[in-house]
Amino acid sequence: MDKKEFKTAIEQIPVPKEKVFSAISKGINMEGNRGKAKNKKVLVGVATAAALLGITVTSGFVNPTMNRVLAKTPLLGGIFQEFNDATGVELANQDAVTELNQSLTKSGVTVKLTSAYFDGSVVSITGFVDEDVEKGHNEKGEVSFDVNFEHNKGDHDPWLNGKSNDIKKVENGYNFQWKMNYPYKSFKENSTLPITIHNINGINGEWNFDIPIKQEKNSTLAINQEQGYPEDEVKIRIKEILTAKASSSLIYETVEKYKGDDIYIEKAVDNRGKVYRFENPTYLEESKQEDGYHSTMRREMTKLNSDITSLTFYPRLSVADPKVQQLLDKKTFTLRSARFNLGLQVNEVTQKGEKLVIDYQLTGLPKNLSKGKLETINHNLKYLFWLVDKEYVAKVDPENPWPPKNHGIPFNKVKMIDKEAAHFQSTFDLNGEERIENFKLENTMLLFDFSSFVPSKDLKPFTVELPVENK
Repeated sequence: MDKKEFKTAIEQIPVPKEKVFSAISKGINMEGNRGKAKNKKVLVGVATAAALLGITVTSGFVNPTMNRVLAKTPLLGGIFQEFNDATGVELANQDAVTELNQSLTKSGVTVKLTSAYFDGSVVSITGFVDEDVEKGHNEKGEVSFDVNFEHNKGDHDPWLNGKSNDIKKVENGYNFQWKMNYPYKSFKENSTLPITIHNINGINGEWNFDIPIKQEKNSTLAINQEQGYPEDEVKIRIKEILTAKASSSLIYETVEKYKGDDIYIEKAVDNRGKVYRFENPTYLEESKQEDGYHSTMRREMTKLNSDITSLTFYPRLSVADPKVQQLLDKKTFTLRSARFNLGLQVNEVTQKGEKLVIDYQLTGLPKNLSKGKLETINHNLKYLFWLVDKEYVAKVDPENPWPPKNHGIPFNKVKMIDKEAAHFQSTFDLNGEERIENFKLENTMLLFDFSSFVPSKDLKPFTVELPVENK
């Protein structure tokens, strides 16, 4: 989950629980982006949202709809019941899941892959790892895989974007399920997916598998209808809906004037009142053109009913604001948002041994902020300041923005001084896990992100008429 999804999750706190569960689901599904430290704050924020609502989230929850389906589920569907995977249950009923029996033992740990399915835009793999995995570094009951697909390496593996993991303790070991968004624009009906597990719980081994993944051809419903929002300088073009055995996928394009702005479709409702939900996107194409920044994405959705005539989409706009920066060769200064009437007045920068203290006030915030909003601001401020060695600012990867190791500090401890005046202090640990070697104020750049103070905006819903072949 990125910063924008975090903002959406936080803003859901005072609204009905259904929306917070949706935000929590997005956070869990993004767990597969291992190594991308910017996601740390997302999980904290989502957990806070659940706690404030008094929601208990348990991995054993099974919804009533699934319970009704299970009465006719074959034995293979039991693993999908275990992971609350309604798509897997339905595919098992249709005999559309590939049973596997591939097993390897390395470094005393046995991994067995048990099933695979490919439906719509999602690939699922289930398996079992024996209890010898507990000899690794993790706490008992925790299992983590360092895994790549198609011989890719590290975090640049496209199969890891949005990958989710689920683990269940069973007799003599653990069952697991991986779910991945199919990362490519075009589909292959039958192919082989190479898998390499490099280590499990820190136990090195190189477990290698070749998994067949099969999918019958999706049916395609071409739509190609556009909705513009001139005031916000964005557009949405609904291109097509693909439908497989148990799920559908929406393909749409967005156009934004400002790089980093994001249009997120929260739901769709058909002419009969059925609500369709969407999962995390797979980006198929991105480009800068004369009219703005174009992104084409594919998102799994609830299976489309075949007898409906229209869909109404409910989009939401999250805006980006470029980070502002200031060299810390001054004790006081003012920073201003590039797009909004927001400011940061730094009153004093003080180094006290291994601590750096910045005293500041936020300007341009709405009057009479609620206690909940102030708590959210206080929480966000821990992550909105970066200290970066000025020689390394240009080396921050825009695709995975994070200060270079040993040349940046992305966290701070926040103290609220005066609520009415939005007066705070942030303290940076100069000798912490994240640090700047040979720290000197005059060589350090302060970067600040105003985006989290700009709430996401609900855009006007719009309706598309479906082609006659769907009637």
